[in-house]
Amino acid sequence: MKFHSLYSFFFKGTALLCGVVLFPLSCASVGTDNGNHVQYWLTKGNESIKLQPQTPVRFTTDSNSWQNIEIDDTQKFQYVDGFGYTLTGGSVEVINRLSPARRKALLNELFGHDKNSISISYLRLSIGASDLDGEVFSYDDLPEGQTDPALSKFSLAKDKDLIAMLKEILTINPEIKIIAAPWSPPVWMKDNGKSKGGSLKPEFYKVYAEYFAKYILGMKKEGITIDAITPQNEPLHPGNNPSLLMLSEQQRDFIKGHLGPVFKAHQIKTKIVVYDHNCNKPEYALDILKDPEAYQYIDGSAFHLYEGDISALSTVHNAFPDKNLYFTEQWTGAKGTFNEDLNWHVKNVVIGSMRNWSKIALEWNVANDPQYKPHTDGGCTECKGAITVSDSENFTRNVSYYIIAHASRFVPAGSQRIASSQTESLSTVAFKTPSGKTVLIVQNGNSSEESFNIKYNGKTAPVILSGNSAATYVF
Repeated sequence: MKFHSLYSFFFKGTALLCGVVLFPLSCASVGTDNGNHVQYWLTKGNESIKLQPQTPVRFTTDSNSWQNIEIDDTQKFQYVDGFGYTLTGGSVEVINRLSPARRKALLNELFGHDKNSISISYLRLSIGASDLDGEVFSYDDLPEGQTDPALSKFSLAKDKDLIAMLKEILTINPEIKIIAAPWSPPVWMKDNGKSKGGSLKPEFYKVYAEYFAKYILGMKKEGITIDAITPQNEPLHPGNNPSLLMLSEQQRDFIKGHLGPVFKAHQIKTKIVVYDHNCNKPEYALDILKDPEAYQYIDGSAFHLYEGDISALSTVHNAFPDKNLYFTEQWTGAKGTFNEDLNWHVKNVVIGSMRNWSKIALEWNVANDPQYKPHTDGGCTECKGAITVSDSENFTRNVSYYIIAHASRFVPAGSQRIASSQTESLSTVAFKTPSGKTVLIVQNGNSSEESFNIKYNGKTAPVILSGNSAATYVF
């Protein structure tokens, strides 16, 4: 008898109850097997199944010759702050094009906790415009040649729609955490006087630190807590619009001489997170953390994975185990395929970042339109959001929706990573949730199915995972 037939035999009633529901929360209490069953949700790279519940499997004391994925909850690692995306200005713009009913439904699906929600628990914001806003702006834009060292013209007005949406999101999930990063300071603070490239003038370091403080305190007045900031998005990529070149020694001096002391003076508890760029340059974060004056103000470092290897996070963790790690951005593009992106991102962004000590895993933008707009002149023209909004009544869920949902839906903030073994073709990460559930995420990098046992506390649950697929198991 094949295993899937055994599953149907053991869980005939459960299958009937659960098989037609996207997120069958009630399944956990179906039957009287005292927690011996494993629910799981599957996404196949060929798009035939997308985050759909499968017939549960049962833990047994029987043995077989299959490979084991062993979970050891006595080995505990970092706590998780959450999974999510960047809520760009462009994302807000296109979501606001939906009819009120569709818009409300989408926000509840993204941020809510009911059976049809994916329960995003972490967001990234841009301080001022990112390249996925419809225009470039800062919070203190002036006519050419003018400066405002007192920041008397500072205003969050350009973000009014973003702020309004954040307030709605907070009513849906009051516990959501936010990290924010600037793409560029106001151009009058820069040595080239332009939104693209250039560096921050040293005479404006203190003013720019006060600019961050005004942003954080201004958002707080709106009821929005900024949990963490990075001094610069992609500080070694000055070719975007907007952007800024900020070398590690510049960031170090900015933090230790200005940003840290200004936060202290204003009694701001927002965490300072360094770097926020690719895994090929862990030395950027290491160089700053080695400075004892800067170290005292720093919570951790943030990474993207457009270059390098995700193990760079562990390199930094091993050097500074008291500092946190954050994975803050990875985009899926117009030319990518669902299969390739699902498998690479689940393996590297979700599983890889978590196995290398990250507290968060974020994909890039929440939403855009079918032409990959809005974006700035010189911004990303191929970045594909988790959602494509086509008109007032229709939106499409894209691959990054499912990449994040495989974690966000099942691994709430406050979960703790625990040990899980891997094989040559099966990438895994496991968590213990605050409610005591165990969650295992597995990605099969083989084109053919893999048979394996989930081994936990001396029992095994036999599983067959189709090729080029990702699954989340909960028990």
